[in-house]
Amino acid sequence: MAGCLDNIQIERPEWMELGEKRNAVASIVAGSLQFFTGWWIIIDVAAHFSSVQFDHAYHVRGESYTNGFLGQRACRIWLFIGFVLGFGSIIASIWIMFGVYVLPSKTPIYPGIGLFLQNILIFAGY
Repeated sequence: MAGCLDNIQIERPEWMELGEKRNAVASIVAGSLQFFTGWWIIIDVAAHFSSVQFDHAYHVRGESYTNGFLGQRACRIWLFIGFVLGFGSIIASIWIMFGVYVLPSKTPIYPGIGLFLQNILIFAGY
């Protein structure tokens, strides 16, 4: 049964021939899926639970970086800042999950787990 599809020849389109770029494309696709899975989970939590059960103030919006003037050094600085913010977000989501949802046990625990999963998946998408 394992060799029944070995003789089938399907021509790949020219754009699908990735060659040396295959690993880079796979990394980009995997990171994107993790990032959007994290946002999908938190949107589900926000839609399912009221603002009393899940406080929407746990999300902070910020402006993105648009132009650079230091070249490679600025890129490294921004990458470092991104990792610090990512780790900080994971630590804050664990703090919120246990402090607000796990220990009091008056509220459902899923919003806390959703908040943590969002942050861990977005960080894994880096």
